[in-house]
Amino acid sequence: MDQSPSITIRASAWAGLFDCAYRFEGIHLLKMRNVVGLRAALGTAIHAGTAAFDQGRLDASGVTADDAAGVMVDKLRDPGNEYDPARDDLTVGEAERVGISLLTKYCMEVSPRYQFVAVEMETKPLDIDCGGGVIVRLTGTMDRARIRKAEHGVGIADLKSGSAAVQKGVAVTKGHGPQIGTYELLYEHSTGEQITDSAEIIGLKTNGTPEIATGMIANAKRVMVGTETEPGLIEFAADMFRSGRFLPNPRSLLCSEKYCCRWSTCRFHEE
Repeated sequence: MDQSPSITIRASAWAGLFDCAYRFEGIHLLKMRNVVGLRAALGTAIHAGTAAFDQGRLDASGVTADDAAGVMVDKLRDPGNEYDPARDDLTVGEAERVGISLLTKYCMEVSPRYQFVAVEMETKPLDIDCGGGVIVRLTGTMDRARIRKAEHGVGIADLKSGSAAVQKGVAVTKGHGPQIGTYELLYEHSTGEQITDSAEIIGLKTNGTPEIATGMIANAKRVMVGTETEPGLIEFAADMFRSGRFLPNPRSLLCSEKYCCRWSTCRFHEE
């Protein structure tokens, strides 16, 4: 008889466990509120616009760059879109201009280079047996990610936005391996097909001059599952869920009052 999951986690949140597990526990297990800034809300809005455009290409429904910009603006100005305007030196009007600029560039110059076969694909739940009766279930969609088909077969293309998403003309890939590896596992689990191409990060820089660039990630799935001689990240994750000990990482780029819901009570960060 299959065991019911002890904990259900959205697949898109899984990578946060390997950045700062203490922060991950606060947000996803303790359900502590994590208020974001306007720049993070802008990223969410841009991704909504790009997803609408790319899905329109798949459906041949005629979604234009202007239509996608409308989706982006509606998402940014949604009254239910909670953010703290004091956390960023950015106004809604400025955010809108940056978003439209990036979205237009993406729709006209970047997206047409790809043959996408799925956009933010719904995944089949994946259960991870952590031992001790603890079952973690990964669910949901591949948020912000696409499945693309190229010369070497299918691979993940994951969109990342932010003020430092692009550096020296290349998308920043550091820290994104666990997310990519998780998506590769979920794709194979959901479809029964193998990922045969390296993954790609499509970075959208939201600070300064809007810029879009790419960067490659190879062997992300192997980092998650490990080898015959070395454990993968999933094994380390299982240890944390089984023991209930989620390690802090004061060197995380998100270790600040701006990004962490546990900042005010955390004893581990530097003042």
